[in-house]
Amino acid sequence: MKVVSGKELAKYAEQKGWSLTRITGSHHIYTMAGRVERLVIPIHGNQALKKGLQRGLMKIIPLDDHEL
Repeated sequence: MKVVSGKELAKYAEQKGWSLTRITGSHHIYTMAGRVERLVIPIHGNQALKKGLQRGLMKIIPLDDHEL
């Protein structure tokens, strides 16, 4: 799995239809119409996300490894 930063993952989420609802500190909160889940992406500059967090967020988006 390719490791990406929070900024990059946020761009992929927006391409999949998620919209930025609000920003609380360094956490960007995304929602999608018709879905109950919220997507909270930590954006700390260009720092890479941890693998477990990235995998969990990719399941919610949904986003496959080959799409990165």
